[in-house]
Amino acid sequence: MKGLWLEDRKMSFRTDLSIPELEPDEVLIKVLLAGVCSTDLEMLRGYYSFTGIPGHEFVGEVVDDNGHPGLLGKRVIGDINISCGECERCLYQEPSQCMKRRTLGIFDYNGVFAEYCKLPAKNLTVVPDSVSDILAVFAEPTAAALRILDQVQVRPGDRVILVGAGRLGLLIAQVLKNTGCDLKVVIRRPEPALILEGLGIRAVYEDQVKGDLADIVVEATGSPEGFELSRSLTRARGTLVLKSTFAGDVKMNLSKLVVDEITLVGSRCGNYPAGLRALAMGLVQVGEMVDSVYSLDQGLEALSRASQSGVLKVFIRP
Repeated sequence: MKGLWLEDRKMSFRTDLSIPELEPDEVLIKVLLAGVCSTDLEMLRGYYSFTGIPGHEFVGEVVDDNGHPGLLGKRVIGDINISCGECERCLYQEPSQCMKRRTLGIFDYNGVFAEYCKLPAKNLTVVPDSVSDILAVFAEPTAAALRILDQVQVRPGDRVILVGAGRLGLLIAQVLKNTGCDLKVVIRRPEPALILEGLGIRAVYEDQVKGDLADIVVEATGSPEGFELSRSLTRARGTLVLKSTFAGDVKMNLSKLVVDEITLVGSRCGNYPAGLRALAMGLVQVGEMVDSVYSLDQGLEALSRASQSGVLKVFIRP
């Protein structure tokens, strides 16, 4: 089959890749549409040492159910965490934190920038006919945005600052707005301001929030500088939520976190059916985020486009 191949931080387009071989718990999926995520771009910079097919945001059609009834021919999205089902964390209903976890297109498990992929049947959510392919691909990052509300209570009276208005930040902004909180979103470029204002969300530049303090700060910039700004905006005994994943290290003053009694929350994947539901109900809008759609043969061009400053969502359609 055709697909993109990542090795030694270099991406190539190949036509000689093997169609995935299935384990008993897995099904074969024809990829209909895949989204390029900031994490995919960070993989090229060494976020994880990974050799294989990258990509993890997708919608596809099950073409071999491998004995799992009710899935053949269905459009599906999939949880990117492949868990063992046997370790302590899995047994305590925390499969996304499995001690032997593999991750679709990121760690030890081939991803979706190809004609076909595979996933365990238990990871799949069937997509209703009323939901478009574009919306379905947004389910994974929308679930990641909603994950914040599973971890932190955001009340209408809370002062909340979101730092970062990129691919994930714009989804987080809408999730936070739906709580009724006093929300500001820190931007670096004017383009996201137009989208945010259209959604009724305040957009501000960094110099406009100097000296401000918030009860809850969400960092979604994908940069060490964004972390430092986010930390400076978090009030004493406030909560700092980290959504960024990127290559490299962050320097921080841990003593300051201790003295100010800051609650630091790492936040990753969320509930996929919930993300799909929020999109289907119109609680999260993504139309203004769609930039372009490329064929799989143009996959390298798609990644190049996605890496350009200010570009939001780029898709690959095999």
